[in-house]
Amino acid sequence: MFLKIKNKLEKELCAYTSSINKSSALNKLSPVLFKSIREFICRDGKRIRPILFCIGYLGFSKKPPRGLYRSALSLELLHDFMLVHDDIIDKSDTRRGKPAMHALLKKYLPESKKTKFNSEDLAIVAGDVMYAMALDAFLAIKENAQRKEDALKKLISAAFYTGSGEFMELLLGIKPIKKVTQKDIYKIYDYKTANYTFASPLTIGATLAGARTKQIKKLYAYGMLLGRAFQIKDDILGTFGEKKEIGKSNLSDIKEAKRTLLLWYAFKHANKNDQLIIKKIIEGNSVNNAQLIKMRQIIVTTGALAYAQNQIQYLYTQAQIKIRSLSIDQKYKRALDNFSQKIIK
Repeated sequence: MFLKIKNKLEKELCAYTSSINKSSALNKLSPVLFKSIREFICRDGKRIRPILFCIGYLGFSKKPPRGLYRSALSLELLHDFMLVHDDIIDKSDTRRGKPAMHALLKKYLPESKKTKFNSEDLAIVAGDVMYAMALDAFLAIKENAQRKEDALKKLISAAFYTGSGEFMELLLGIKPIKKVTQKDIYKIYDYKTANYTFASPLTIGATLAGARTKQIKKLYAYGMLLGRAFQIKDDILGTFGEKKEIGKSNLSDIKEAKRTLLLWYAFKHANKNDQLIIKKIIEGNSVNNAQLIKMRQIIVTTGALAYAQNQIQYLYTQAQIKIRSLSIDQKYKRALDNFSQKIIK
């Protein structure tokens, strides 16, 4: 099911890049901008958000309308826009195993001449163009005007809360680790990941299909629970995974001093010596492999890894309770169930 939808989305993504070029003459306006955006958005990706958009729609509708898959790409393009900005903020030169947008654009700037702007400035503008593309793609679906307006409001809301979540996460990063609470961390997870990656795509699709308010609320709750579980798993992968597996350096999360559930629990349950080590690592200007190994050791010995894994299982169980009472087509309910199982593996 997911693979079938993903394949349709991949074809639509290639078609959309050609379409946007024809309608806006982007290649004529700036070949560099067009080429860079096309290369960035067409990279291999999970396409979680547009897939869930389609599942949310198809689960409450008898057949797909014209423009469904192109409209679903709005979530992917919104995601790409945010990734461009995230990589600049995180000072990360890699995305999906290839150069980040600002690193991609750097080759177009002369090394010998001083300019009043840099590749990060160019990338910010490219990201802004992607945001416009996201809104353009959304409008492609042929659906009831009122539903379309309601769904568009949800899309804009997703962008609003994700940006707010990013802002809050940055400020939380300068808050002393001993003052950070689990509530603080879950608030970031909910705004930055759960809402935008799971709850919003599902409910935007369901809203377009005309699902009842009660069903949309249940679907939203399911997405929020699954989103928390996904983010915790992502944090584990970011610390214990290998570079090939995660598409970026496994030092990134620690280097950026992200206040994750793993870090919070480890610090809270570590002895004084290990607490000092954690503070030294996250407050430093750089992180090396030896420090990563030490951080992993502390996370395991304090029980932080086991606690995070238990939280994933708990959230998954709660999500399953929500989905059981959903009046969604059984085929798509099973697809969501299979998907949620993959999340916790």
